[in-house]
Amino acid sequence: MTPQTYPQTVAQALAQTVAAYPDKTAYIDQGRRYSWQQVYAMAEAWAHSLFAQGLRRGDRIGIILPNGLPWILTYLAAAKMGAVVVGLSVRYRSSELDFMLQDSAINAVLAPREMAGFDYVAYLDQARKRFESLQHLLWVDAGFEKRLQTTAGVSVEAAGYDVGPQPDDLLMIIYTSGTTGRPKAAGLTHRSQLGSALAQRNHVRASEDDWVQLAMPLNHVGGITCGLLIMLLAGGTCELVPMFSPEAVLQMAQRHPPTWLVGVPTMLTLLLMHPLLSETDLSQLRLIVVGGSNVEPALLSRIQQLFPGVAIMNLYGLSETSGAIVMTPWQASQEALLQSIGKPLAGAEMRVAGLDGAALPTGEVGELWFRGAGVIAGYVGQQQDVNAFAGDWLHSGDLGFVDEQGLIYLKGRQKDMFIQGGFNVYPSEVEGVIASYPGVMMVAGIGVADPVLGEVGRYYVVGRPGVVLKEAELLAHCCQHLADYKVPRQLMLRAELPLTPAGKIQKALLRAEG
Repeated sequence: MTPQTYPQTVAQALAQTVAAYPDKTAYIDQGRRYSWQQVYAMAEAWAHSLFAQGLRRGDRIGIILPNGLPWILTYLAAAKMGAVVVGLSVRYRSSELDFMLQDSAINAVLAPREMAGFDYVAYLDQARKRFESLQHLLWVDAGFEKRLQTTAGVSVEAAGYDVGPQPDDLLMIIYTSGTTGRPKAAGLTHRSQLGSALAQRNHVRASEDDWVQLAMPLNHVGGITCGLLIMLLAGGTCELVPMFSPEAVLQMAQRHPPTWLVGVPTMLTLLLMHPLLSETDLSQLRLIVVGGSNVEPALLSRIQQLFPGVAIMNLYGLSETSGAIVMTPWQASQEALLQSIGKPLAGAEMRVAGLDGAALPTGEVGELWFRGAGVIAGYVGQQQDVNAFAGDWLHSGDLGFVDEQGLIYLKGRQKDMFIQGGFNVYPSEVEGVIASYPGVMMVAGIGVADPVLGEVGRYYVVGRPGVVLKEAELLAHCCQHLADYKVPRQLMLRAELPLTPAGKIQKALLRAEG
């Protein structure tokens, strides 16, 4: 694929790959192989089916599924017909789903009937009564693939579907969070996703010979852009991991040796700790990519020891950059790998900005700003942040500096957000849930270091006078209202918390406790 033939939409990218590798394996899902030609036909049939059910260009389809072929087919069908997918994690519960269904004005939801004890039929039946935009409930069950075979060839009206999407049309909404902790809808277009994916594909030299076990969730840029879309552009093969576990990934790798290992630090840590690693032939590995949060040098050193001769790269990206925007260069020095996050990918610009927005000189710490490549135009839901995209730059909220070689070094975050196992957690959201529990008077949350998950949430809770709070009951309350990765790992019941003269909790003093 030459620059002159770079696709302008994801639908064009799929068509180019199918033309080049029609019979090559595109995906393995639950042990079954699907060629690029089969995937193309099934996505086309699913697009016809969605159109026949009344969905049109610009309509929004929420996906609440683990990684699997139905997720991918819905994404590709939406790319063909100009619809928009909204990534909704299977770990979300009612309060989170309520907000996102309303904020995105979702028209249809694709979900399992039940998963991990959550009754999606009951929940979505009620949600459809409460949210006017939600008109269609689509279920993934044993008959899903068979239904696709019966819908191929359905007549489609010319208006909308046949026109096809344009490069700047919205393709996907991924929920992130802002300084307040309220979720914000990052609007990814065909152009922004392809901008990030093409830059990363070229950087890592992805090809049709690459094979990866894809465990990063598809409702996250790490899964959909840095995994699925890069491999689609390259014509490589993804073996889909529904929910990450080191045992599942290594068992797959024993059957189908990967050329890549890709994951957040927590995933790589757990893989390296698992006894199956020593029984797995990873001689085909050419590249290991670690991204999603700060990577401890000790982890990178351990990977180097276990896989001598394999290229290792850090990856830095945000929902607002549609995927990767900074990666470790090839042939990076040991210090560059262990201490920096790398350099901006081709097509991306970066500025280390001072308080006045002016670029700071080499070596000075400021906020990292980005533009170009996959940087989105802005948020598309009700929650906005006027400062995030001011002056044609994305203000990342991360602090860092650049050295003489152009390598970027992270120094910390301006926000309270911490990353637990690759997932962003904002204490204010969790604080709100804890504060809603009867008897709670005050709560403050911080992120603290953890050897496996990178960081975990520690929450200090003060009860009302005369109330005796019980840790188990507080945790049960959190489990009922929050995704599991947001549930506090540490609860500290206190009689009081340090306050400023204005009555604000001094989190800096809590952090100093260690």
